[in-house]
Amino acid sequence: MQTVLISIHLIVVLGLIAVVLLQRSEGGLGLGGGGGGGVSGFMTGRGQANALTRATAILAALFFATSMTLGVMAHRSAAPRSILDGAGTTQPAGQPNAGNLLDTLRQNQGGATTAPTTAPAPTTAPAAPAAPATPTAPEAPQSR
Repeated sequence: MQTVLISIHLIVVLGLIAVVLLQRSEGGLGLGGGGGGGVSGFMTGRGQANALTRATAILAALFFATSMTLGVMAHRSAAPRSILDGAGTTQPAGQPNAGNLLDTLRQNQGGATTAPTTAPAPTTAPAAPAAPATPTAPEAPQSR
C-alpha cells in the first residue's frame, strides 16, 4: 500500500513541477514564456492561465493529501514498542534468578547471565603477586 502511495506521490510531484514551469511568470523568464516561446499554439491568454491555475491547485491538493497520508502511515509503522513485550515469561527450572528482568533480557539477547550476588567465599588463599620482570614505566620506541 505504501509503495503504491509513494508512486502516486511521485507522479503528482512531477506533474506539479511541470505545471508550475509552464505558467507564465511576471518577469517573462518562465517556460510558459511570452511572445513566441513555450506552448503558444496550445492555448492562449486567459484560457491557458485558468487551466494551469486550476491544474496547479488540484495537484497541490493531491500533493498535500499524499504527503499527510504517507506521514501518518510512517508514524503508525514506527510506533515505539516496550522492551517488556519481547521478554519471554518462561524460564528454565534450574535458573537461580528466574525473576530478574536484567538477566532475562541478557539471556534473550544471547549474552551470559551474571553471577548470583551471594558468591561463596574462596577456599584457597590467592597467590602472591610475582615481581615484574620489566620496568613499570612505559618505554618509548627508539628511532634507528
